[in-house]
Amino acid sequence: MAKLQLAATATFGLEAVVRRELENLGMKVLRAEDAKITYLGDERSLVRSNLWLRSADRVLLCMGEFEARSFEELFQQTRALPWEEWIPMDGRFPVSGTSVKSLLHSVPDCQAIVKKAVVERLKETYGIERFPETGGDYAIKVSILKDRVSLTLDTSGPGLHKRGYRVADVAAPIKETLGAALVQLSFWKEGRLLADPFCGSGTIPIEAAMLAANIAPGLSRSFAAEGWDAIPAKLWKEERKEAFDAIRQDADIRIEASDISRAAVAAAQENAAEAGVDQWIRFRTAAVAQMKAPEPYGIVVCNPPYGQRIGEKSQLAEIYRQLGVFFRENPTWSLYLITADKEFEKQLGETWGQGAPGGFRAPDRRRKLYNGRIETCFYQYYGTKPPREER
Repeated sequence: MAKLQLAATATFGLEAVVRRELENLGMKVLRAEDAKITYLGDERSLVRSNLWLRSADRVLLCMGEFEARSFEELFQQTRALPWEEWIPMDGRFPVSGTSVKSLLHSVPDCQAIVKKAVVERLKETYGIERFPETGGDYAIKVSILKDRVSLTLDTSGPGLHKRGYRVADVAAPIKETLGAALVQLSFWKEGRLLADPFCGSGTIPIEAAMLAANIAPGLSRSFAAEGWDAIPAKLWKEERKEAFDAIRQDADIRIEASDISRAAVAAAQENAAEAGVDQWIRFRTAAVAQMKAPEPYGIVVCNPPYGQRIGEKSQLAEIYRQLGVFFRENPTWSLYLITADKEFEKQLGETWGQGAPGGFRAPDRRRKLYNGRIETCFYQYYGTKPPREER
């Protein structure tokens, strides 16, 4: 198989999570940059990455990188790349782009020049003047940063967060890739109880169950590269079979998902059933004040209302107070919470820390993340560790 340079794109702040996923898949990582991890592989690596990456946004095939300070340089160096090795005569190849701090700052012009260069290259190969573009999708991305041009082909098609299980929705759902990352950052594992008292449409509980049961997140969807002539169909068949065989139906998974909204709980149940993980999740309609600790050493991973898109600021203070009371009474439990609300840390900490030295419970760790375009903070509060367990 051919040696390929691939790149997994990611939301800012999740690069380390995606890098760890790639390394666990046996990929050789070359470098990690803002929102992108570049690695080496082959055609099978391309297939496996699309099927298994939980927190990445897309898998890109790197076609070339070069310096360009003029449209002529952009045209000639793009034309010099072996596009015919991937794009067939009937391939559809739309071009999108970005340009940051570069002399070639007009994105529409850069897109048009890259398109023209690829067309000229393919004309030489196929001996035709017009391309029908009725075949598979070979979306080209031109990214220019400080006059450094990167050209890639999108192998994923729709973003990797499109798992295929979201058949019912609620307002302001968390993206599946972010939900999977939050679970991984919590270091939760099977054998311990995970609870989400703001489950919404069920993203975090579903992603947790899929992770623990070793269900490949891309198993129930298709990808752009499945229609590529250069990727043997048998690779997709073999990798999907291997993924099906790897599912752990006997996993010890205990997840509790609740929400104050009956409609949200109903949506979460429907999505969990579609994902094939409903047998591991206990759903109920309940307010956060009704949250219980049926066993010690549980973990809460949640995405409460921010007061920006859904919910009201006046309601958030009471939610934080109730969370603070719960964790003050259950010091062996851990909390992992993402929010854009700047008041959260103070309000939760004051309630949680009542009666303790200093009267305030500070988070053990904070991590800056993005939920869509909203800047958030992922707060981590560690409970007392179970006996003989390393965090």
